[in-house]
Formats: sequence, structure tokens, C-alpha cells
Amino acid sequence: MRILVTGAAGFVGSHVADALAGHHLVLLDALLPQAHGASGAASPAVVVGDVRDGALLRSLLDGVDAVCHQAAMVGHGLDPSDAPAYAAHNDVGTATLLAAMHATGVRRLVLASSMVVYGEGRYRCPSHGVVRPGPRRSGYDPPCPACDAPLEPGLVPEDAPLEPRSTYAATKVAQEHLAAAWARQTGGTVWALRYHNVYGPRMPRDTPYAGVASIFRSALERGEPPMVLEDGRQRRDFVHVGDVARANALALEAPLPAGYCEAVNVCSGEPHTVGELAETLSRAVGGPAPTVVGGMRAADVRHVVADPARAAALLGFRARTGFADGIAEFATAPLREPAAVTSS
Repeated sequence: MRILVTGAAGFVGSHVADALAGHHLVLLDALLPQAHGASGAASPAVVVGDVRDGALLRSLLDGVDAVCHQAAMVGHGLDPSDAPAYAAHNDVGTATLLAAMHATGVRRLVLASSMVVYGEGRYRCPSHGVVRPGPRRSGYDPPCPACDAPLEPGLVPEDAPLEPRSTYAATKVAQEHLAAAWARQTGGTVWALRYHNVYGPRMPRDTPYAGVASIFRSALERGEPPMVLEDGRQRRDFVHVGDVARANALALEAPLPAGYCEAVNVCSGEPHTVGELAETLSRAVGGPAPTVVGGMRAADVRHVVADPARAAALLGFRARTGFADGIAEFATAPLREPAAVTSS
């Protein structure tokens, strides 16, 4: 199969390219400084270009059978003034790619989406059943919106309501909607892979755009304790980048009816707290114990733990790297150079 991989020099994209090595690959990356640092180096096999360049995309899509779209500006969004850059890279970029795919007759897309589309995860009230939680007030756990009772967090399925809490999250929802509209209009197919908290080798370090695992690793490399927000008990699903890459390979081969966009959680199915992550990393490198500092960022959610059942049923995907083994490897794995925090 001939496959265009966008964002192919990035953290996830480079692992996806490795997982697809048996195919004929066309690799594209804009080398954004948030992901690649100021130097922006990449393999000579990677075409340096922007997914908003329609003419370039049409030339690269000639003879392509499928697209694996990893290119995105990632992270919470440091400030509302970042919104135009996020919308331009993620949504205009995706719309331009979809238009180029239509022009060249490419009908198969695997889209890198994210768990951030959900906002808060799935919660159950003892009296009212499954509810959307109320806003967090005193304490960190959201209450039942109907009776203020404490809620029990559970596994969030793909049919949960979408409630983005950050600029980045809003652009990921928009990417899914654009791709779904394209599929219906063209008879194409889309697998929207909702990555949960991805970690592993080649994460960018020393940057607020990176995931929490990289932020903790960067602190430990400086000899500093990881700074854990809230009380450290917020639950997440940490999934190894090698498993994420394998999910992409499976999705590229999995059939879908024409016109369908199917979303699946790409997760480990093994929930852990942010505090556990910090403690496990600290122990693995013999570093200082984490410091729980309280507070929270405006876009943060309390618990998002994924239901892995649909990915197992539809893609045959089950994560292979457990938390203990994955974090032990990640503790000493190579990271990328410090990334720039200014958008391009």
C-alpha cells in the first residue's frame, strides 16, 4: 500500500512511520518548533512542507492509497491568543488535506484524534445514573449536577458527548467533524483514533506543549521533583506510543462501509493516577519524590479513563505494553531537544 503520513517526523508520527515500514511511504512534516525544537531536523526521506499547501498535497497524493494524518499543533493552548494558530494548523490543515484527497481520488483516511474531545470522562451518580458532571467547586472532584452527590468515575465510551475544554480540544472535535462530512460526501472512510495519554521515546522535552509524562521526565532530568497539580489522584489512561503506532497500522487495513467515520479509543485499558505516574518515574531514575502542589489549569479535567472495547472489537487492537514496563523504559528513553514555545 502507498501511504501518505503527515506529521511523520513528530513524536507519534515517527513511530507510525516505523510501524508502516513494510509499505511504500510518503512522509510529510512542517517541523513545527513546538515539536521539533529550534533546529527542526528530520530524515532526508521526509518532505518538509505544510498540510495547508494544497498544491504540494495534490502532488504527494498521486498514486496514494490511504492517508495517515498525524500532523497537528498539540497541547492545551497556552493562551487564548494561540487559537488562530491551532485552528490554522489543525482545522484549516485538515480541510485542505481532505480537499486534496477528494481532488486526487484518495478515499481512505486514518485521523489522529484525542481523548480531549470528551472533556470530563464518564461519571455515575448513585441516584441519577450516568450524568454529565457539574462544575468543580470546592475540592477537585465534580459533583452530580442534579443533587450535588459525589460521583463515581467510570470508563468513557466513544458515544459519550463531546465537550472540549481547551482550544486544542475544540480543534480535534472540528477535525473529526470535517472528516466525517468528507466521508459522507465522497464515500470515503475514516478511522478517528482517539489517543489517550501517549508517552514513550522521542517525546519533546522541556515544553508546556508536551504531555505530562514528558513534563515530569524533564523535571527529573534537571534534578527537580515532578510538580503534581491538584492532589495527584486524577485518573488517566497512559498508552505507550508503540501501541498507538500499531493501532494506526491496524486501522489502515481495517474495512469500513463507504461514507463511514468510526471513532475508537486508543488506550491501555489500565487506568492510573497522575500521582502514580510521577512516583513511578521518580523511583525509576532514583530522583526526588514528587511534590503535590494543588491548583489546576483552567482546561484540566479530573478523570478520563477509556473504554477499550470498541477498538478490540473493530480493529483487533489491545495494548501490549503495560504501565510498569512502559514507564520503566520511558524513564531512560531518548527525548527530543527542548522545543520552542512560540508558534510558527
